[in-house]
Amino acid sequence: MRLLKRLVPLAAVLSSAAWGQAVSDDPYIWLEEKDSPRAMAWVEAHNAKAVATLEADRRYQPFYDEALKIATAEDRIPMPAFRNGGIFNFWQDGEHLRGLWRRTTLADYRSKEPKWRTVLDVDALGKAEGKSWVWKGANCLMPEERLCMISLSDGGEDATQAREFDLAKNAFVKDGFFLPRSQLSFDWEDADHLLVSTDWSGQDLTESGYPYIVKRVSRGQPLAAAHELFRGYKSDVGVFPSVLRDGNGNTLSLLVRAKDFFHSETFVLTGNTADKLAIPEKASVSALVAGRAIVSLDENWSVAGTTFKAGSVVALNLAELKKDPGKLVPTLVWAPGPRDALDGISTTKDRLLLSTLHNVSGRVLSFAPLADGNWGATQIALPDNLALGVAAADDKSNAMFLTAQGFLTPSTLYIADAAAPAAPEALKHLPAKFDASNDVVEQFEATSSDGTKIPYFVVHRTDMKLDGSTPTLMTAYGGFQSSETPYYSGAIGKLWLERGGAYVLANIRGGGEFGPAWHEAGLGAKRQIIYDDFAAVAKDLEARKITSPRRLGIYGGSNGGLLMGVAMVQYPELFNAITIQVPLLDMIRISKIARGASWQGEYGDVNADPAIRAFWEKTSPYQNLKRGGKYPEPYIFTTTKDDRTGPQHARKFAARMEEYGLPFLYYENTEGGHGSGADAKQSAVMTAQMMVYFSRKLMD
Repeated sequence: MRLLKRLVPLAAVLSSAAWGQAVSDDPYIWLEEKDSPRAMAWVEAHNAKAVATLEADRRYQPFYDEALKIATAEDRIPMPAFRNGGIFNFWQDGEHLRGLWRRTTLADYRSKEPKWRTVLDVDALGKAEGKSWVWKGANCLMPEERLCMISLSDGGEDATQAREFDLAKNAFVKDGFFLPRSQLSFDWEDADHLLVSTDWSGQDLTESGYPYIVKRVSRGQPLAAAHELFRGYKSDVGVFPSVLRDGNGNTLSLLVRAKDFFHSETFVLTGNTADKLAIPEKASVSALVAGRAIVSLDENWSVAGTTFKAGSVVALNLAELKKDPGKLVPTLVWAPGPRDALDGISTTKDRLLLSTLHNVSGRVLSFAPLADGNWGATQIALPDNLALGVAAADDKSNAMFLTAQGFLTPSTLYIADAAAPAAPEALKHLPAKFDASNDVVEQFEATSSDGTKIPYFVVHRTDMKLDGSTPTLMTAYGGFQSSETPYYSGAIGKLWLERGGAYVLANIRGGGEFGPAWHEAGLGAKRQIIYDDFAAVAKDLEARKITSPRRLGIYGGSNGGLLMGVAMVQYPELFNAITIQVPLLDMIRISKIARGASWQGEYGDVNADPAIRAFWEKTSPYQNLKRGGKYPEPYIFTTTKDDRTGPQHARKFAARMEEYGLPFLYYENTEGGHGSGADAKQSAVMTAQMMVYFSRKLMD
C-alpha cells in the first residue's frame, strides 16, 4: 500500500498531454459502452460483412459440420470427478448443448457404456427459467459432498449466481443458500456457513472489478445479516476465501488478499480472527494432505536457515502453522531442475500429486509423507513425450484418474492407485478424429533477440517439402506463467492437417514452461522480449523453409490476442493472416475496460509508472496502427458477454482500422463470455469461420 500511495499522487499531477492521448482525443470511446444501441448497431453491421464473406465460402458448411461433429461426438471420453461416493461428469452434446451434470458408480464408469443418471439438465433449467444458463461448476461440502453450491452464468460471462443443491434429493434446496449474480468467490465453512466475498452493497468491488470484503453467511439468515470477517482495499485485485480439507478430516480456512495478479497476502482464519501467514507474496497454499499444507513458490524463500528456490514446492506442518502462522519451518517436497516447471498440484487421501514439465513434456509424481517430515517420491509410469495430467483424485482413497495426449495422440484416460503407481490401467481411449498416419511432430529451437533459445513444436506431413510452400498455423500465449503443452485437437487435425497444413506451438517467454523466471523475463516494460521470441520463431520457420510469410498465419486469444495485435503492428511482413481472439489491444485504457486493472502485475500500470506508460505508448496495438500501413487483413473475433477482457478492445481496434481504410473482418458473438461460445454450436461457428479465413489466405 505504501508504494501505491507514493505513485498515485504523481499520476494525478501529470497532464493528459504529458501522458499521451487524452480520453477526449479517442474517437471510439463510445464503443466502450458495451451494450449501448449505437455500439450494438455497429457490431451488427460488421458481423453481417464477416458472415457474408466467410459463411458464403463453399468450405464453411463442411467445416462447421465437422467441427460440430467432433465437439458433440458420443465417443468422447466423459471426464470424471470423484464426488459423493460416485463418479460425476458434465456432458454436452448435440441434444444437450448447455449440458447435463450426471453421475454413475465407479464400477459402472469402468464399463464401455456407463449408465448415467442425470443430476441437473442445464438446458431444461434455462428453458424453464427463461435464461441462457451456462454451467460454471459445483462446490460440494466435504467430506460427504451431499450439499453443493452450483454456479451458473447468464450467457457465459464470468459473473455468476450460486444456489444450493442437495444430491440426496436431486433438487435445489428450498430456502437454501443463494448468492445473487456477481463476481463471486466463496467456500463452505460447514453445513450451516459459507465464507463469501461478493458485491454486498453494489459498491463493494475493487478497481479491478472483484470483491474485497469477506463475510460469513449463516443458513436461514439474509445476506444483509452476514458477519464481516475481513476487508481489503479498493486498490487490491480482490480478497478470496477458501477452505482446504484433507482426507484425514483436517481443515485450513484461508483468506487471500491479492494485491496484484501475482503478489498476495495469505491469512489463516480461526473463528473471527485472521492472522497473516508468513509465506512470500509470490507463493500459494495450494493443497492440504496428511496434516501438511502444500505451498508452491514463485520466488525464492529464505526461512529457518534454508533458501528454497522459486518454482519449488514445500510443506508446512498444519498443527504448527495454526499455532503460530508467523513462525514457519518448511520442508522441501520438490525442486525443479533447469528445464523443469511445476504444472499442477492434486491430492488423494494421503498422497500429494505433482504434474511437472521437463522440456515441455509431462511427468506425474506421487509423493508420500514420511515419518521424519520428508517426502518419498515415485514417478508414475506413463508414456513419454506427451502432455500428462491428473484428471481427478479421490480424497477418500488413493484412486486417481490420469490423462495423456499429444498433437497426434488422442487422449487416453488411466486409473491408478497413487500409493502403488507403477502400472496405471488404460481405461478409456478417444478414437482418432483425423488421419495422422502421414504426420510427424518435431521440436526445434529459435534464437531470440537476446540469444535465448525458444523451443517450439511443428506438426506436419512426413513428405512436407522444405521449400516454404506449406500453409502453416502458428500460435502462442506468452503470459501469466501459463504453460502451452502439446494437446490433441480433432478440429485442427481434421480441418487443417488433413488438408496438408502444418501447425506450430511456440513456447515463448511470459509462459510457465520453464518456471517463474521464464515468466518474469517479460513482465511490465520488459515485455518486448516476448514479442521478439514470437517473431524469432516465425523467422526460424522461414529459415528452415518449413513455410514462408506468404503461407504463415497466426492466431491467439486474450493475452494471446494482444500478442497477435503486437505481431501485426510490429512484424506485418512475417505473416499473411492473423486471427485476433477476445483480445487486449488498447493498453493505454486497459485499466478502464472490464477486468483490466487486475493485470497490472503482468503489464504494469500506465497511470502510475512513466516507464510503463512510455513502453505501451510505442507498443500498444490500438495506438500504433499506422494510416497507410501494409498489414495482413486480420479476422477479429470477440464476444459481447466477455466481462474479462471485454469486447471493447476488439471493437476499437477494428474501428481504427476502418478509419484508416485498412481491410479487416470482424465478428462478435453476442454470448460466450471469455471464450468462443456458450455452447458447441456457437463454438463450431467460430471454428468454421476461422478455418475458412485461413484457407482463403494461406491455401488459395
